[in-house]
Amino acid sequence: MMKKNRNKIAVMLLAVGLSFVFASCEDDRNSNPTLQTPTKFVLNTPAYAEGAEYDLENSSSVELTCSQPDYGFTAATVYSVQVSLDNDFTTEGKYATLATTYTTAKMAVDATEIAVAQTTLALEKGIAEDRFPLTSKLYVRLRAALTNGKGEIFSNTVTLHTRTKFALSPIVLPQTMNIVGSTIGNWKWEDGMEMVPTWAKNGTFWRILYIEKDAEMKFNIEKGWDGREFGGSATLEDHAGAGLSDAGGNLKVAQAGWYLVVVKTAVEGRNLKFTVAFEKPNVYLIGGVAHEGKWDILDKNLFTVPADAKGDFVSPPFSNTAEVRMCVKIADEDWWHSEFIVFADGKIAYRGSGDDQERYTQPAGKRAYLNFMTGKGRYE
Repeated sequence: MMKKNRNKIAVMLLAVGLSFVFASCEDDRNSNPTLQTPTKFVLNTPAYAEGAEYDLENSSSVELTCSQPDYGFTAATVYSVQVSLDNDFTTEGKYATLATTYTTAKMAVDATEIAVAQTTLALEKGIAEDRFPLTSKLYVRLRAALTNGKGEIFSNTVTLHTRTKFALSPIVLPQTMNIVGSTIGNWKWEDGMEMVPTWAKNGTFWRILYIEKDAEMKFNIEKGWDGREFGGSATLEDHAGAGLSDAGGNLKVAQAGWYLVVVKTAVEGRNLKFTVAFEKPNVYLIGGVAHEGKWDILDKNLFTVPADAKGDFVSPPFSNTAEVRMCVKIADEDWWHSEFIVFADGKIAYRGSGDDQERYTQPAGKRAYLNFMTGKGRYE
C-alpha cells in the first residue's frame, strides 16, 4: 500500500513539473516579440521653419525632432538626415545623406555639415561659386532603421529656408605625385617611384625614367588605390615618339626608351585636371662646369643617353674647376626649378621644391655619370 502511494505522488510531481515547463516555454514565446514593419514615421516641422531663415554660417546646429517608428517593441534605432534642393530623394546627385547619425528622436544636426551638403548639391545643379552666399529652400527628411539595418523607413519631408556661404574647402594643387606600373613597382604603390616637384610648387612634377615596351602605368597624389589614380584618362602629350595610349584607364607606352615624364596639374572648377607629357630625356650641365661656364641651356652641355635601363647618362667633360650643377628643362619654368646634383654618398639629390643645395666642386676634365633608375651617380 505504501509503495502504491509513493508511485501516485511521483506521477503527480511529474505532471506538475511538465506543466511548469510548458508554462515556461509559453512565457518565453511571449517575451520574444515579433518585429513589426513600421508604417508611420513623422519628422516634426522645426519651430523656425515657417517665415524664418536658417543662417548656416552663423549657426552651430539645426534641431530636428521626430516620432519613433513602431517596431512592435522598444528598439535601438539609428536616424540619418537626408537633404535635397529639389525635393528629389530618388535621383543620384539630387540628394545627400549626412555622415553623422543619431540614436535619439531629438537631434542637433551640425550646421556646417548641412552647409557642405547644400554647397555640393548646388554645384551639381550648376550653381557657380560666385552665386554664394546662397539663399534657397532645403528639403529635409529622416531615415530610420534598426542597428542591424533592418526595418528601414523614411519620414515625411519638411522645408527649411536656409542661407549658406560656400562651404567647401578650396581645391589646392598637389604637393606630391607618385607613379606605379607593370614595370615600375609591379603595380604595388609601396614599390613605385615618387616624382620630383618643381621649385615653383605649381603642381608640376617630373622624372627621368626608362620605360619598357608596352609598359602600362598610373599616377596618383597618394601612394594607394583611393579612386584618384589616373593614367590614360589624363591629357596625353607625346613629344618623344613614345606611342602613348589609353589602355583601360592605364597609360600605355608602345616604344621602349628613356623619357622625361612630366605631370602638370590644373584646377578646373572643383576638379584637378592632369596632363602627362613624354619629353626627350635631355639632361644638361649648367654654370661653372658647363661649356664656357655658361648659365644657358645649350646643346653643347647635353649628356649622352644610354641604350638601356642599366646604362649611365654621361656629361661632357667639365670645362672648368667649379661647382657642379645639372638640370632638366621644364617648359615655362627656369632651369633651377628642376636641378639636381650628386651627393658625396653617390645619390642623385633633387632640389625639388627646396632651398639651394649643398655644392660640390669638381676639377676640369671630369664627367658626371648618372643612372636615374637606381638613383646613383658619380664624378670621374
